[in-house]
Amino acid sequence: MPLTVAELDETELIARFAPRLPRGVRTPVGTGDDAAVLRFDRGDAVVTTDVLVEDHHFRRRWSSGADVGWRAAMQNLADVAAMGAVPRSLVVSLVMPPDLPVDWVIDLADGLAQACAPHEVGVVGGDLSAGPSVMVSVTALGELDGVAPVLRSGARAGDQVACAGTLGRAAAGFALLELADSGVVLPDSVKGLVGAFRRPTPPLGAGVDAARSGATAMLDLSDGLLRDAGRVARASGVGIELSSRLLGPEAEALQEAAEIAGIAEMDWVLGGGEDHGLLATFPASAALPAEFRRIGRVRDAVGHAVTIDGEPPSVRVGWDHFSG
Repeated sequence: MPLTVAELDETELIARFAPRLPRGVRTPVGTGDDAAVLRFDRGDAVVTTDVLVEDHHFRRRWSSGADVGWRAAMQNLADVAAMGAVPRSLVVSLVMPPDLPVDWVIDLADGLAQACAPHEVGVVGGDLSAGPSVMVSVTALGELDGVAPVLRSGARAGDQVACAGTLGRAAAGFALLELADSGVVLPDSVKGLVGAFRRPTPPLGAGVDAARSGATAMLDLSDGLLRDAGRVARASGVGIELSSRLLGPEAEALQEAAEIAGIAEMDWVLGGGEDHGLLATFPASAALPAEFRRIGRVRDAVGHAVTIDGEPPSVRVGWDHFSG
């Protein structure tokens, strides 16, 4: 029987086809980071793309068209920020079933505008097509504005590990929506977490600040802290040790929701994705930019790629598109 994509995780699948893809002569950084880097005569740019698929990334009964537009924009703008670049424009393509209400499409456009306008980002084109379900594909372009791109591969033993933005809140919101589907009445005090899932708010300006403050590696926290920290560790040839004490405030913010869901709040902090914060490493002597807080350190590559208080993690490592 031929191998199927369900039998590989995302990293394994990419490793099989990515080496076959051509690389442009003006592409100093190709696949493997949050965005590629394009070299132009007057400066470098970054480009990245992502897709949202109905019932895989979102459910229409949970999210309005505006919510989906917001998420589609923000997850791509965060990838641009993770390279140390300033987002400039989006190209958006939409696949729709014939019975999709026109109002939903208009709401999608409104959500894109609500996410982009405060950052002076334009939606400059795209494409429409028919299909069996809604799919939103976004390509984002950004400008490095004179700074070198921050890659995943620059972390060195002794560096600080820091993050900007929230951890685990989108995952908590997703879990609460599933509970609401089953008939659980959610208290008003946790509904902000549902909003964090529907409309994440990545710290876009923090990416440029990190680059200018000497960040050695950085990425967008889209698939969970453990999985994404592991990506930095493998790309850089190092290990990353996280501190449960330093992550404690993140867990405390999820305590009530975790009690409702019957889950340990640290599981969301470590394994939950789609907050789209930034994970970065900085030299030990560097002052962290205002939006970043230290959560661990970089160590030599011995044993597990990521540890917590020196021990291997006991929770699921995060989201994968094919293995879940």
